[in-house]
Amino acid sequence: MTDIAQEGNLPILIPTAYQASYQSARAVDRYLADRYMAHTMLGDPLADAVVEELSNLSRAESYLYVEAGMENRVEELRDAPAILREFFSEVSTPPPWLDIEDLPPGVRLFHRNSTLVLAGMVGGVLVEGFSSNISKSFFITGRLRDQGVTRLRQNNRHMIEMFMPGGLERFGDGWKLSVRIRLVHARVRQLLKNSDEWDSHAWGVPISAAHLGLAISAFSARLLRHAKSLGAVFDDEERSSFMAAWRYAGHLMGIPESMLFRNEPDALRLFEMARLCEPEPESESVVMAHALLNSAPLVAGITDSDERRNLAKYVFSVSRALIGNTLADKLSYPPGHRSQLVLPWFKFQSRYSHFLDRVTPPGRRSRNFANFQALLQTSAYPDVGIGYALPDHVYAEESTRWST
Repeated sequence: MTDIAQEGNLPILIPTAYQASYQSARAVDRYLADRYMAHTMLGDPLADAVVEELSNLSRAESYLYVEAGMENRVEELRDAPAILREFFSEVSTPPPWLDIEDLPPGVRLFHRNSTLVLAGMVGGVLVEGFSSNISKSFFITGRLRDQGVTRLRQNNRHMIEMFMPGGLERFGDGWKLSVRIRLVHARVRQLLKNSDEWDSHAWGVPISAAHLGLAISAFSARLLRHAKSLGAVFDDEERSSFMAAWRYAGHLMGIPESMLFRNEPDALRLFEMARLCEPEPESESVVMAHALLNSAPLVAGITDSDERRNLAKYVFSVSRALIGNTLADKLSYPPGHRSQLVLPWFKFQSRYSHFLDRVTPPGRRSRNFANFQALLQTSAYPDVGIGYALPDHVYAEESTRWST
């Protein structure tokens, strides 16, 4: 690890895996490159302190205190660790820039284009995210490699709950899932830092603020681009609202203001700089991308082997068209000789569906209902609601069951 730059008055320690790419990125935008690299060495101080304190409690006590905080049961929180009470006081206080009235247009955008938005998430932004060194965290834990279907359904569920009417209000499930993700990240960060497999000298902090800033920029601005490529239709108000929802979700997930985009152009700049700073994809990125895309047919409930294979091939083709041949080749995608035809056909089908919606209103209602039903079926909704247990082992297969 080398100290080679300054971010404000703070020294930037550059993990060895980033040194070459960082120098190239700095030639493009010195300020943004410095900001990104400074955050590879930062986790989430408050949430990290919370999980450290919760580690001293029994699993049952930890669960009950976190649940009490999520539900704002003040009496039950009185005996909770002070740092946990501070945590919930902070996350329950909306940031000054949030106007909850700005969020409904983004809800409309999502539900009108839900299939295309989820397709853009799976085939585009999740793969782009795994092309960074964040893939190492998932590879070591086995969270996607061994439980890809569950992980993909959880991603779907989080976004669906975010874009339910009122989902990001204090007691909405989108709010609760965003805060839960923050605590899960902190626990995984703790487990990885204490693991012999994590190389801090080379990679920096596990699930760093830099990687979370990259992820939230991808989930918002890049997702809009991918959805548009697939045929999604939305106006400027809805676009801005969609970005505002993800910005607030990023705040709830513990991303510091210094790494949280302000608007869509800012998110795109941050995303591009992050890609320049990140080293070339390595084997972990390849494994994660393939595990993700091969999980899609299983999430869709397809059990026939030939159908599953054909759908996986199609998913890879759509993904290649979204992320581009250069990145797809780096991730060892199957050759896509005709991938240039995939997006126009996908978009044609989408536009034709919108045309039918306009001329056949009854059909619109039935199709929307069917799409919504399919989303629920692929989103791992548990009968018991949201669970608040945290992993207790760095390897997913050896951890006590904690996710639903």
